[in-house]
Amino acid sequence: MSTHKYMDRICVAAVVLSLLVTLFFMNGEALGIQTAGKIIGYENRLFDTSRVHTIEIVMDDWEGFIETCQNEEYSSCNLVIDGESYKNVGIRGKGNTSLSSVAAMGSSRYSFKIEFDKYDSTKSYHGLDKISLNNLIQDNTMLKDYLTYQMMNAFGVPSSLSSFVYITVNGEDWGLYLAVEGVEEAFLQRNYGNDYGELYKPDSMSFGGGRGNGRNFDRNALAEQDTAQPPSDTPPGEMDFGDFDPSARFAGGGGLSFGGGSDVKLQYIDDDPDSYSNIFSSAKTDISKSDEARLIASLKALSSYENLENVLDMDAVLRYFVVHNFVVNGDSYTGNMIHNYYLYEEDGKLSMIPWDYNLAFGTFQAGPAVSAVNDPIDDVLSDRPMQAWIFSDESYAQRYHKLYAEFLSTVDAAQIINDAYALIEDYVEKDPTKFCTYEEFETGVQVLRSFCALRQESVRGQLEGTIPSTSEGQNAQQDMLVSADDLNLTDMGTMNNGGMGGGPGGFGGVGGREDRDGQMPPPAQDEAVEVQAAGNFPFQEQRDNRGFSPPDEQVSPASRQPAILLLGLSVVTLFVGLAIAVKYKRR
Repeated sequence: MSTHKYMDRICVAAVVLSLLVTLFFMNGEALGIQTAGKIIGYENRLFDTSRVHTIEIVMDDWEGFIETCQNEEYSSCNLVIDGESYKNVGIRGKGNTSLSSVAAMGSSRYSFKIEFDKYDSTKSYHGLDKISLNNLIQDNTMLKDYLTYQMMNAFGVPSSLSSFVYITVNGEDWGLYLAVEGVEEAFLQRNYGNDYGELYKPDSMSFGGGRGNGRNFDRNALAEQDTAQPPSDTPPGEMDFGDFDPSARFAGGGGLSFGGGSDVKLQYIDDDPDSYSNIFSSAKTDISKSDEARLIASLKALSSYENLENVLDMDAVLRYFVVHNFVVNGDSYTGNMIHNYYLYEEDGKLSMIPWDYNLAFGTFQAGPAVSAVNDPIDDVLSDRPMQAWIFSDESYAQRYHKLYAEFLSTVDAAQIINDAYALIEDYVEKDPTKFCTYEEFETGVQVLRSFCALRQESVRGQLEGTIPSTSEGQNAQQDMLVSADDLNLTDMGTMNNGGMGGGPGGFGGVGGREDRDGQMPPPAQDEAVEVQAAGNFPFQEQRDNRGFSPPDEQVSPASRQPAILLLGLSVVTLFVGLAIAVKYKRR
């Protein structure tokens, strides 16, 4: 039998090609190919939002556990989740002020944290390491947290999955809760892939933040907020960026800030890691000196409002603030407490991860509904650089407005509310421990529907210029605001004392609040900071030990198919090439 005169070359080329294809896909990330988040088994199980799931807690001394919940100490229990059994799982009470609130009410309906690998590092729930079971306190709608997470995810913001669960304890009804994916190892892998960055939960150690903080917080300690706005010569509704001065020193401002130090506000302080204890002490991943230096360098650039593309995942941050601002949450980074957010850093770029929205939709302070419904979308928090940078350049503000318009046209809050209400109404009615009556639940849901509809109308008007988008403009033209006379925010559930809050909305009454038509300096500093040039940040050290035990990951078949096909193709090509080469070499 004759052979092609170039057969040897063809065989060699086939072998080389197969090797190159294999190496290419083995080292895709090093060659610039971005790794997508993973689909892990728990996504379509516990967090299937088409049904209410069941969790049975089996525990010998449940009464004793409840008595010690405020200690936030783990105990062992067995769980049955939708019929699947999990033995020797960690459970503890969860919350800040909510822990003492539940006790003060004479209730036993605490929120819980479940840690599947607490006592056995090999255990997980289909790859999930930790979940929160939220008791829906201060939420007559039962929907505020759920709705916000659904909108965040729908708009492309990396955020926790959530679903409703009906809990029984030792066979007895306990109540309807919200299961929320913990922002931990599994969350990071799902959203950012295996080679994820660093995770922090900045919080004040004085109160309101961190595990156990805030239990003795006195709501009456918050003073009345001075929400008076500085005078301006700029006509309402117009934007003026000419006075933006990133080198000016912040001299204070109306309102008090109870949330802790400058580090929690994500301001640059100095180059000493000890100055950022509220960030680094709450790191959720193992961090090195190099990680600390890199984050500080990013905060330094952020606080100067220069080279922002190098230190921010701009699209992610803008999307976060679009949804965050829409739901008007004063119990957050943009409120007085300055907490309830995660900070994610990867290769020097920063972004925000949302957390805890049971007091959103204007219910943290629950002031006049018209203030929350019309909460200005363009007010600047000059002492919060992670928010203030949006207004440091007109092009950034335009991107923010464009995304806001996209959100209004693509995310249907009313549909999310209606679907969830139909899903849970029967469970709410039979819930023996709920914090409100069924009638109050019905009223709360209706008010939430109305709030979202009016909020959407107001934001659309602010984007179009028919409604002022700053506090000063609204104060001068109150007749242009969307009316909310028939709305009572307390019907949705709120803090016991309405005086505890960050003003009427997410940005209300906070220190350093200024309109875009006034001068908007960065955080307090003695002099302007110089931004490290891009590429001069300290190199990131290899992270092999992240402080987590690997989850028992179950990647869905759909997510494995491309990798399996490519690997199989490479192997087949390699062996076929070798076989042909050997065969024709012998001839």
